[in-house]
Amino acid sequence: MPVLNRIAEFHPEMTAWRHDFHQHPELGFEERRTAGIVAAKLREFGCDEVHEGIATTGVVGVIHGQGGPNGRAVGLRADMDALPIEEATGKPWASTVPGKMHACGHDGHTTILLGAAKYLAETRNFSGTVHLIFQPAEENLAGGGVMVKEGLFERFPMQRVFGLHNWPGGEPGTFLWKEGPMMAAVANLEIELKGRGAHGAMPHQGNDPVVVAAAIIQALQTVVARNVEPVDAGVITIGCIQGGHTYNVIPETLRMLGTARWFLPEVGDLLERRFGEIIQGIAAAFGVEATHRFLRAYPATVNNPESTRLLLPAAEAIVGADKVKELPKPTMGAEDFSFMLNACPGSYVFLGGEGKAPVHHPLYDFDDAILPVGASFFATLVEQQLPR
Repeated sequence: MPVLNRIAEFHPEMTAWRHDFHQHPELGFEERRTAGIVAAKLREFGCDEVHEGIATTGVVGVIHGQGGPNGRAVGLRADMDALPIEEATGKPWASTVPGKMHACGHDGHTTILLGAAKYLAETRNFSGTVHLIFQPAEENLAGGGVMVKEGLFERFPMQRVFGLHNWPGGEPGTFLWKEGPMMAAVANLEIELKGRGAHGAMPHQGNDPVVVAAAIIQALQTVVARNVEPVDAGVITIGCIQGGHTYNVIPETLRMLGTARWFLPEVGDLLERRFGEIIQGIAAAFGVEATHRFLRAYPATVNNPESTRLLLPAAEAIVGADKVKELPKPTMGAEDFSFMLNACPGSYVFLGGEGKAPVHHPLYDFDDAILPVGASFFATLVEQQLPR
Protein backbone atom coordinates (compact mmCIF):
# COMPACT_ATOMS: atom_id res chain seq x y z
CA MET A 1 0.00 0.00 0.00
CA PRO A 2 1.46 3.43 -0.90
CA VAL A 3 0.84 6.75 0.87
CA LEU A 4 -2.73 6.88 2.14
CA ASN A 5 -4.92 8.45 -0.53
CA ARG A 6 -6.65 10.86 1.85
CA ILE A 7 -3.33 12.14 3.15
CA ALA A 8 -2.00 12.48 -0.40
CA GLU A 9 -5.00 14.70 -1.16
CA PHE A 10 -4.01 17.28 1.43
CA HIS A 11 -0.25 17.12 0.77
CA PRO A 12 -0.31 20.70 -0.64
CA GLU A 13 -2.05 21.85 2.53
CA MET A 14 0.60 20.16 4.66
CA THR A 15 3.36 21.80 2.62
CA ALA A 16 1.80 25.20 3.28
CA TRP A 17 1.71 24.48 7.01
CA ARG A 18 5.36 23.46 6.95
CA HIS A 19 6.45 26.55 5.06
CA ASP A 20 4.57 28.77 7.52
CA PHE A 21 6.26 27.09 10.50
CA HIS A 22 9.61 27.43 8.72
CA GLN A 23 9.12 31.16 8.15
CA HIS A 24 8.35 31.72 11.84
CA PRO A 25 10.89 29.68 13.86
CA GLU A 26 10.79 29.75 17.65
CA LEU A 27 13.42 28.49 20.09
CA GLY A 28 12.86 26.06 22.92
CA PHE A 29 10.06 26.95 25.38
CA GLU A 30 9.24 29.97 23.18
CA GLU A 31 7.05 28.11 20.67
CA ARG A 32 3.91 30.07 21.48
CA ARG A 33 2.90 30.86 17.91
CA THR A 34 3.67 27.32 16.76
CA ALA A 35 1.81 25.77 19.69
CA GLY A 36 -1.16 28.07 19.15
CA ILE A 37 -1.45 27.02 15.50
CA VAL A 38 -1.09 23.35 16.45
CA ALA A 39 -3.83 23.60 19.08
CA ALA A 40 -6.14 25.50 16.72
CA LYS A 41 -5.70 22.93 13.96
CA LEU A 42 -6.29 20.00 16.33
CA ARG A 43 -9.58 21.59 17.36
CA GLU A 44 -10.43 22.29 13.72
CA PHE A 45 -9.78 18.63 12.87
CA GLY A 46 -12.22 17.53 15.58
CA CYS A 47 -9.86 16.07 18.20
CA ASP A 48 -11.74 15.00 21.31
CA GLU A 49 -9.38 16.85 23.64
CA VAL A 50 -6.67 19.49 23.21
CA HIS A 51 -4.39 20.22 26.17
CA GLU A 52 -2.06 23.24 26.06
CA GLY A 53 0.69 24.62 28.28
CA ILE A 54 2.36 21.29 29.08
CA ALA A 55 6.07 21.94 29.69
CA THR A 56 5.32 25.63 29.03
CA THR A 57 4.46 25.39 25.32
CA GLY A 58 3.74 21.72 24.72
CA VAL A 59 0.42 20.51 23.29
CA VAL A 60 -1.26 17.10 23.53
CA GLY A 61 -4.22 16.21 21.33
CA VAL A 62 -6.41 13.22 22.10
CA ILE A 63 -8.44 11.26 19.54
CA HIS A 64 -10.68 8.35 20.52
CA GLY A 65 -11.40 5.67 17.99
CA GLN A 66 -14.70 3.98 17.31
CA GLY A 67 -16.47 3.01 20.51
CA GLY A 68 -14.62 5.62 22.57
CA PRO A 69 -11.78 5.02 25.05
CA ASN A 70 -11.23 1.42 26.08
CA GLY A 71 -7.93 1.47 27.93
CA ARG A 72 -5.77 0.81 24.87
CA ALA A 73 -3.68 3.78 23.75
CA VAL A 74 -0.55 4.74 21.83
CA GLY A 75 1.36 8.01 21.67
CA LEU A 76 2.89 9.78 18.68
CA ARG A 77 5.46 12.51 19.28
CA ALA A 78 6.80 15.46 17.24
CA ASP A 79 9.15 18.25 18.31
CA MET A 80 8.44 21.92 17.51
CA ASP A 81 11.49 24.08 18.30
CA ALA A 82 14.03 25.74 16.00
CA LEU A 83 17.74 26.54 16.35
CA PRO A 84 19.73 29.78 16.84
CA ILE A 85 21.19 29.68 13.30
CA GLU A 86 21.09 32.29 10.55
CA GLU A 87 19.43 30.72 7.51
CA ALA A 88 21.23 30.82 4.17
CA THR A 89 18.92 28.77 1.91
CA GLY A 90 17.40 31.70 0.04
CA LYS A 91 14.14 29.74 -0.26
CA PRO A 92 10.87 31.69 -0.68
CA TRP A 93 9.79 30.26 2.69
CA ALA A 94 13.08 31.02 4.45
CA SER A 95 13.06 32.20 8.05
CA THR A 96 11.81 35.73 8.61
CA VAL A 97 13.39 35.85 12.08
CA PRO A 98 17.05 36.92 12.13
CA GLY A 99 19.33 34.40 13.80
CA LYS A 100 16.72 31.63 14.04
CA MET A 101 15.81 28.84 11.64
CA HIS A 102 14.31 25.37 11.49
CA ALA A 103 17.65 23.72 10.78
CA CYS A 104 16.71 20.28 12.10
CA GLY A 105 13.34 19.66 10.45
CA HIS A 106 11.10 20.06 13.47
CA ASP A 107 8.79 22.12 11.26
CA GLY A 108 8.41 18.99 9.14
CA HIS A 109 7.92 16.72 12.16
CA THR A 110 5.16 18.97 13.50
CA THR A 111 3.50 19.00 10.09
CA ILE A 112 3.71 15.21 9.76
CA LEU A 113 1.96 14.70 13.09
CA LEU A 114 -0.69 17.29 12.19
CA GLY A 115 -1.29 15.42 8.93
CA ALA A 116 -1.74 12.17 10.82
CA ALA A 117 -4.06 13.91 13.28
CA LYS A 118 -6.26 15.26 10.48
CA TYR A 119 -6.61 11.80 8.93
CA LEU A 120 -7.18 9.96 12.22
CA ALA A 121 -9.79 12.46 13.41
CA GLU A 122 -11.67 12.10 10.11
CA THR A 123 -11.56 8.33 9.75
CA ARG A 124 -11.30 6.96 13.31
CA ASN A 125 -10.59 3.56 11.80
CA PHE A 126 -9.20 2.25 15.08
CA SER A 127 -10.34 1.18 18.53
CA GLY A 128 -8.76 2.91 21.50
CA THR A 129 -7.03 6.25 21.93
CA VAL A 130 -4.15 8.05 20.25
CA HIS A 131 -2.28 10.80 22.08
CA LEU A 132 -0.64 13.36 19.78
CA ILE A 133 2.37 14.80 21.62
CA PHE A 134 3.74 18.11 20.30
CA GLN A 135 6.88 18.64 22.36
CA PRO A 136 8.80 21.88 22.93
CA ALA A 137 12.52 22.42 23.41
CA GLU A 138 14.17 19.29 22.02
CA GLU A 139 17.36 21.21 21.23
CA ASN A 140 19.54 21.22 24.38
CA LEU A 141 16.73 22.08 26.81
CA ALA A 142 15.23 18.59 27.35
CA GLY A 143 11.61 19.52 26.78
CA GLY A 144 10.82 15.83 26.52
CA GLY A 145 12.17 15.30 30.01
CA VAL A 146 10.11 18.22 31.30
CA MET A 147 6.93 16.73 29.80
CA VAL A 148 7.67 13.42 31.52
CA LYS A 149 8.34 15.15 34.86
CA GLU A 150 5.06 17.04 34.52
CA GLY A 151 3.19 13.75 34.32
CA LEU A 152 2.76 13.16 30.59
CA PHE A 153 2.26 9.42 30.96
CA GLU A 154 0.14 9.73 34.08
CA ARG A 155 -2.22 12.25 32.47
CA PHE A 156 -2.28 10.41 29.15
CA PRO A 157 -1.76 6.70 29.85
CA MET A 158 -0.48 4.72 26.86
CA GLN A 159 1.04 1.33 26.26
CA ARG A 160 3.62 2.56 23.73
CA VAL A 161 5.02 5.80 22.32
CA PHE A 162 6.59 6.35 18.89
CA GLY A 163 8.59 9.11 17.21
CA LEU A 164 10.44 9.79 13.96
CA HIS A 165 13.14 12.12 12.68
CA ASN A 166 14.00 13.09 9.13
CA TRP A 167 17.34 11.81 7.87
CA PRO A 168 18.69 14.06 5.08
CA GLY A 169 21.01 12.27 2.72
CA GLY A 170 19.25 8.98 3.32
CA GLU A 171 17.31 7.48 0.44
CA PRO A 172 14.06 9.50 0.29
CA GLY A 173 11.13 7.60 1.73
CA THR A 174 13.30 4.98 3.41
CA PHE A 175 12.71 4.08 7.06
CA LEU A 176 15.78 3.26 9.15
CA TRP A 177 15.21 1.33 12.36
CA LYS A 178 17.29 -0.25 15.10
CA GLU A 179 16.53 -2.24 18.22
CA GLY A 180 18.29 -1.18 21.41
CA PRO A 181 20.61 1.87 21.50
CA MET A 182 20.00 4.14 18.50
CA MET A 183 21.30 7.53 19.66
CA ALA A 184 23.83 8.46 22.31
CA ALA A 185 23.65 9.94 25.77
CA VAL A 186 25.10 13.44 25.97
CA ALA A 187 26.73 15.75 28.48
CA ASN A 188 27.64 19.41 28.05
CA LEU A 189 31.17 20.25 29.15
CA GLU A 190 32.34 23.51 30.72
CA ILE A 191 35.91 24.38 31.72
CA GLU A 192 37.19 27.64 33.18
CA LEU A 193 40.90 28.36 33.70
CA LYS A 194 42.34 31.25 35.68
CA GLY A 195 46.04 32.01 35.25
CA ARG A 196 47.91 35.31 35.36
CA GLY A 197 47.85 37.73 32.49
CA ALA A 198 50.98 39.28 30.97
CA HIS A 199 52.44 40.95 27.93
CA GLY A 200 52.77 38.48 25.07
CA ALA A 201 56.46 39.35 24.77
CA MET A 202 57.08 38.64 28.47
CA PRO A 203 55.34 35.28 29.15
CA HIS A 204 57.59 34.58 32.15
CA GLN A 205 55.78 37.31 34.04
CA GLY A 206 52.43 35.53 33.74
CA ASN A 207 50.91 32.08 33.81
CA ASP A 208 49.37 31.40 30.43
CA PRO A 209 45.96 29.63 30.50
CA VAL A 210 46.09 29.20 26.71
CA VAL A 211 49.01 26.78 27.01
CA VAL A 212 47.15 24.93 29.75
CA ALA A 213 44.06 24.70 27.55
CA ALA A 214 46.12 23.19 24.76
CA ALA A 215 47.48 20.53 27.12
CA ILE A 216 44.00 19.74 28.41
CA ILE A 217 42.53 19.39 24.92
CA GLN A 218 45.30 17.03 23.88
CA ALA A 219 44.97 14.96 27.03
CA LEU A 220 41.19 14.68 26.79
CA GLN A 221 41.59 12.93 23.45
CA THR A 222 43.37 10.07 25.22
CA VAL A 223 40.28 9.22 27.29
CA VAL A 224 38.43 7.46 24.50
CA ALA A 225 41.62 6.26 22.82
CA ARG A 226 43.21 4.79 25.95
CA ASN A 227 40.60 4.46 28.71
CA VAL A 228 37.41 3.34 26.95
CA GLU A 229 37.35 -0.32 25.90
CA PRO A 230 37.86 -0.33 22.11
CA VAL A 231 34.61 -2.25 21.38
CA ASP A 232 32.59 0.42 23.23
CA ALA A 233 31.89 3.93 22.00
CA GLY A 234 32.58 7.37 23.40
CA VAL A 235 33.31 10.90 22.26
CA ILE A 236 34.83 13.96 23.93
CA THR A 237 34.92 17.08 21.76
CA ILE A 238 35.91 20.63 22.71
CA GLY A 239 33.98 22.88 20.37
CA CYS A 240 34.54 26.36 21.82
CA ILE A 241 37.52 28.23 23.26
CA GLN A 242 37.09 31.78 24.56
CA GLY A 243 40.03 33.75 25.90
CA GLY A 244 42.02 36.86 25.14
CA HIS A 245 41.20 39.71 22.80
CA THR A 246 44.30 40.76 20.88
CA TYR A 247 47.67 39.68 19.44
CA ASN A 248 50.13 40.40 22.21
CA VAL A 249 48.32 39.93 25.51
CA ILE A 250 48.30 36.71 27.52
CA PRO A 251 44.79 36.51 28.98
CA GLU A 252 44.01 36.10 32.65
CA THR A 253 41.17 33.63 32.07
CA LEU A 254 39.99 31.19 29.44
CA ARG A 255 36.76 29.25 28.96
CA MET A 256 36.09 26.09 26.98
CA LEU A 257 32.85 24.34 26.04
CA GLY A 258 32.41 20.86 24.66
CA THR A 259 30.33 17.72 24.45
CA ALA A 260 30.65 14.10 25.57
CA ARG A 261 28.69 11.16 24.08
CA TRP A 262 28.29 7.51 25.03
CA PHE A 263 25.85 4.59 25.02
CA LEU A 264 26.74 2.44 28.05
CA PRO A 265 26.20 4.00 31.51
CA GLU A 266 29.59 2.77 32.71
CA VAL A 267 31.28 4.57 29.80
CA GLY A 268 29.50 7.80 30.76
CA ASP A 269 30.75 7.40 34.32
CA LEU A 270 34.29 6.82 33.05
CA LEU A 271 34.21 9.88 30.80
CA GLU A 272 32.98 12.04 33.67
CA ARG A 273 35.65 10.78 36.06
CA ARG A 274 38.56 11.12 33.64
CA PHE A 275 37.33 14.53 32.46
CA GLY A 276 37.65 15.88 35.98
CA GLU A 277 40.93 14.12 36.76
CA ILE A 278 42.65 15.41 33.63
CA ILE A 279 41.53 19.01 34.03
CA GLN A 280 42.42 19.28 37.71
CA GLY A 281 45.67 17.34 37.29
CA ILE A 282 46.97 19.46 34.41
CA ALA A 283 45.81 22.69 36.04
CA ALA A 284 47.70 21.77 39.21
CA ALA A 285 50.79 20.88 37.24
CA PHE A 286 50.78 24.29 35.54
CA GLY A 287 49.77 26.21 38.65
CA VAL A 288 46.48 27.62 37.40
CA GLU A 289 43.02 27.45 38.92
CA ALA A 290 40.44 25.30 37.15
CA THR A 291 36.74 24.68 37.52
CA HIS A 292 34.84 22.18 35.43
CA ARG A 293 31.31 20.90 34.96
CA PHE A 294 30.13 17.68 33.33
CA LEU A 295 26.45 18.43 32.80
CA ARG A 296 24.53 15.31 31.84
CA ALA A 297 21.78 16.37 29.44
CA TYR A 298 20.07 13.43 27.69
CA PRO A 299 20.26 9.69 28.32
CA ALA A 300 20.82 7.32 25.41
CA THR A 301 17.86 6.74 23.08
CA VAL A 302 17.20 3.03 23.49
CA ASN A 303 14.44 1.46 21.40
CA ASN A 304 12.30 -1.22 22.99
CA PRO A 305 12.80 -4.32 20.79
CA GLU A 306 9.16 -5.40 20.79
CA SER A 307 7.94 -1.88 19.96
CA THR A 308 10.46 -1.67 17.14
CA ARG A 309 9.24 -4.92 15.63
CA LEU A 310 5.65 -3.68 15.87
CA LEU A 311 6.30 -0.52 13.86
CA LEU A 312 7.99 -2.30 10.95
CA PRO A 313 4.74 -3.54 9.31
CA ALA A 314 3.39 0.03 9.25
CA ALA A 315 6.50 1.30 7.51
CA GLU A 316 6.47 -1.60 5.05
CA ALA A 317 2.80 -0.96 4.24
CA ILE A 318 3.64 2.58 3.14
CA VAL A 319 6.98 2.29 1.34
CA GLY A 320 7.51 -1.45 0.79
CA ALA A 321 9.77 -3.87 2.64
CA ASP A 322 12.77 -2.99 0.48
CA LYS A 323 12.72 0.57 1.86
CA VAL A 324 12.55 -0.45 5.52
CA LYS A 325 16.13 -1.07 6.54
CA GLU A 326 18.03 -1.67 9.73
CA LEU A 327 20.37 1.17 10.63
CA PRO A 328 23.87 -0.37 10.34
CA LYS A 329 25.09 1.28 13.53
CA PRO A 330 23.77 3.79 16.05
CA THR A 331 24.58 7.47 15.75
CA MET A 332 26.38 9.60 18.31
CA GLY A 333 23.72 12.29 17.92
CA ALA A 334 21.38 12.71 20.89
CA GLU A 335 17.61 12.98 21.30
CA ASP A 336 15.44 13.89 24.26
CA PHE A 337 12.80 11.39 23.11
CA SER A 338 15.05 9.21 25.26
CA PHE A 339 13.28 10.51 28.37
CA MET A 340 9.96 9.27 27.00
CA LEU A 341 11.44 5.88 26.08
CA ASN A 342 12.81 5.56 29.62
CA ALA A 343 9.28 6.10 30.96
CA CYS A 344 7.24 4.13 28.41
CA PRO A 345 8.04 1.34 25.94
CA GLY A 346 8.40 2.66 22.41
CA SER A 347 10.62 3.17 19.42
CA TYR A 348 12.14 5.89 17.26
CA VAL A 349 12.88 5.70 13.52
CA PHE A 350 14.60 7.80 10.89
CA LEU A 351 12.87 8.76 7.63
CA GLY A 352 15.19 9.46 4.71
CA GLY A 353 14.75 12.62 2.65
CA GLU A 354 16.49 14.68 0.01
CA GLY A 355 18.97 17.11 1.47
CA LYS A 356 21.83 19.20 0.11
CA ALA A 357 22.94 19.98 3.64
CA PRO A 358 22.89 18.09 6.94
CA VAL A 359 20.77 19.08 9.89
CA HIS A 360 22.03 22.00 12.01
CA HIS A 361 23.43 23.67 8.88
CA PRO A 362 22.43 27.12 7.51
CA LEU A 363 21.61 25.55 4.11
CA TYR A 364 19.40 22.76 5.46
CA ASP A 365 15.74 22.53 4.46
CA PHE A 366 13.18 19.80 5.11
CA ASP A 367 12.13 17.59 2.17
CA ASP A 368 8.43 18.33 1.62
CA ALA A 369 8.03 15.19 -0.49
CA ILE A 370 8.21 12.98 2.62
CA LEU A 371 5.47 14.80 4.55
CA PRO A 372 2.70 12.40 3.44
CA VAL A 373 5.02 9.43 3.90
CA GLY A 374 5.57 10.26 7.56
CA ALA A 375 1.91 11.10 8.17
CA SER A 376 0.75 7.88 6.49
CA PHE A 377 3.22 5.88 8.59
CA PHE A 378 1.91 7.37 11.84
CA ALA A 379 -1.71 6.85 10.81
CA THR A 380 -1.12 3.26 9.71
CA LEU A 381 0.81 2.54 12.88
CA VAL A 382 -2.22 3.61 14.95
CA GLU A 383 -4.62 1.53 12.86
CA GLN A 384 -2.36 -1.53 13.19
CA GLN A 385 -1.68 -1.12 16.90
CA LEU A 386 -5.31 -0.33 17.77
CA PRO A 387 -7.32 -2.51 15.36
CA ARG A 388 -11.09 -2.27 15.35
